[in-house]
Amino acid sequence: MTSKDENYRRDYVDKVHQYQKRGILEYWIIDSQAQLVTVLLLVNGVYQAREFTGSQQIVSRTFPELKLTAAQVLEAR
Repeated sequence: MTSKDENYRRDYVDKVHQYQKRGILEYWIIDSQAQLVTVLLLVNGVYQAREFTGSQQIVSRTFPELKLTAAQVLEAR
């Protein structure tokens, strides 16, 4: 398994299961390679994912006042 595969599994599988089990209400995955921000929201014990790219404004129930686009998050250093 390559490092890229291990990172993907850790972020998109392992952490999702761990955080879901712990009841963490919102989990963000910032994928700079795919230029994608995924926001996972816990609904009835299961995460529902929304993906944001480019100039799309990120929607967060945890931080409703947040006014950031996916590009702004991905370009942050």
